[in-house]
Amino acid sequence: MNQQIRRLFIVILAMFALLGVTATHNQVFQAPSLNADARNERTILHAAETDRGPIIVADTAIASSTKIEGSKRFQRTYSPGPLYAPITGFFSSAFSQATGLEAASEQILDGQSQALLVQRIRNLFTGAQRQGGGVVLTVNPELQQIAAEQLGRRKGAVVALDAKTGAVLALYSSPTYDPNTLAAFDSAAVNATYQALLDDPTAPLSNRAIAGSLYAPGSTFKLLTTIALLENGIASPTTHMDSPVSAPLPGSSTSVPNALSAECGDGHPTLTEAFARSCNTTFILASQNLTESQLSDVTQRFGFGKSLSIPLNVTPSSFPKEMDAAQFAMASIGQFDVKVTPLQMAMVAQAIANGGTMMQPYLIAQIVDADLTVQSQTRPSVSGTPISAEIAAQLTEMMTSAVNEPYGTGQHIRLNGIQVAAKTGTAETGVGEFTNGWTVGFAPAEDPQIVFAVIVEGDDADPHPFGSTVAGPIARALLEAGIR
Repeated sequence: MNQQIRRLFIVILAMFALLGVTATHNQVFQAPSLNADARNERTILHAAETDRGPIIVADTAIASSTKIEGSKRFQRTYSPGPLYAPITGFFSSAFSQATGLEAASEQILDGQSQALLVQRIRNLFTGAQRQGGGVVLTVNPELQQIAAEQLGRRKGAVVALDAKTGAVLALYSSPTYDPNTLAAFDSAAVNATYQALLDDPTAPLSNRAIAGSLYAPGSTFKLLTTIALLENGIASPTTHMDSPVSAPLPGSSTSVPNALSAECGDGHPTLTEAFARSCNTTFILASQNLTESQLSDVTQRFGFGKSLSIPLNVTPSSFPKEMDAAQFAMASIGQFDVKVTPLQMAMVAQAIANGGTMMQPYLIAQIVDADLTVQSQTRPSVSGTPISAEIAAQLTEMMTSAVNEPYGTGQHIRLNGIQVAAKTGTAETGVGEFTNGWTVGFAPAEDPQIVFAVIVEGDDADPHPFGSTVAGPIARALLEAGIR
């Protein structure tokens, strides 16, 4: 063979080989990531012609697809839409967008997940149209409904977790919206609705339970400060603490009072009593014996600053750095620049309830194929052990005191025959005179089943909601329905 022809043949052969390798890489190995890329509008547009799988709660599809007669398209339907919108999000082919679980579980619902490999192979041989798989959620529909009813039109969020596994039993954000209005095929109508939701000052598209602008935790953060005090030998549950009516911030002329400017017991209560009364001055003064790194270390062990997927993306909670003494004192009572999600505070309570072991929260219990045959099951997993069993037991006793004692701030969460452990809080927002009311905890205290975190935002009708009187009854309603 002519030398030049031979060289040309080798070059052409190499080019064909490279083309084959590149095509194989893109079509086979890169296909899942390309399909999952949010910038790939073809995926969402194509999915409108796919029998998208259901999202299931307690054997009922809360999101499903129905073939439109005379069309290749499928209509996505949510029932009851607003109740589960903070979880499902929405799928819209009208403007190529998916949110919530519709986005997080796209490959499952669209039928591309490796968990559905058997179904995909079967469809390949039978020539059947591609079908999506389904996701079965851990959510308890009764608790989700109670969360919605109890919050009503108030802005806020409710999170409930299985105390031992971390499974999400309720995840509700108020106000909510109807995802059905965003799943229509009328692009003009959908865009108008979406813009109206974006412009709504109450931010219904913001998932307050796991994202949004986050919240100051207020006195619920005293759980973490108490852990630091106990771990570093600064106090024990029976140590008597200085607790005046008000305490000056170190290096500042500003003083911080107790709630309602009331005296904290006799002015020298034990740490347990100060915790139950939620005395600001106790923790303002005690925090001066802590270092920033000691308290920051506690928050980091509980997951502050870390990414989390349940598989919905959770905005990391944050504890500020490089504070002066006054700022650190305020951070010790959950103010200054401490920011959390309700899910984060539920995780703190869950670790205490579970003897110091924090579980990974998860929303999906099972992945099923188009025939609803289980293809994959989620196993509970440990995300860390932020505190010892001894510290967890001490915190549990202190949290039960907050509910049981006549001076405790958690009295509104009491249940007949069931011991509840809780910590309430009222957090300043920095917006006018508005505050937010918190409560976090678990029950039964001796053998925990349900962990809760509830926040109710202050509004014009009630600018200063107390965690004890506003958020507490919501938590009690959850426990009354959920504890077996």
